[in-house]
Amino acid sequence: MSNTTVIRRHNALALFQEYATTKISAGEPAKGMEQAFAAKLQVSPSMWSQIKASRPISDKLARQIESHMKQPPGWLDESHGSDRPDAAEERFLELARAAWRSSNAHAKRELSRLMRDRSASKAL
Repeated sequence: MSNTTVIRRHNALALFQEYATTKISAGEPAKGMEQAFAAKLQVSPSMWSQIKASRPISDKLARQIESHMKQPPGWLDESHGSDRPDAAEERFLELARAAWRSSNAHAKRELSRLMRDRSASKAL
C-alpha cells in the first residue's frame, strides 16, 4: 500500500471523526452518522465503508472529499500531524501514568518489561 493511500485514508477518517464529534456535540444522535457523512461526501454508504476498510481513494474522489469538507485541493494528500492521541489513547496514558506514579521501583521495572515485551512481539 502506498504512502499516499495510507495518508488519504487516515485524513478521511480524521475528517469523519471531526464531523461526528461536531454533530454529536450539537446534540445529534450517533446512530446514522456514517450514512450522514457519506451523504455529505456524495458517496454511497457502501463506498464510505470500503474507503474506511481498504479501498484506495482516487485523485478524483480525494478532490471531491476535499471540496465537500471545505478543505483546499491536495489537503487529503498531506500529513497533518495527526500523531496526536485520540480520547481512548489519552485515557490509556492517564491510567499508565497513574500506575507508574503509584508503583514502587520493582513494579516500575515490571511495567517497563511488560511494555517492552509487548512492543517486541508487535515488531515480529
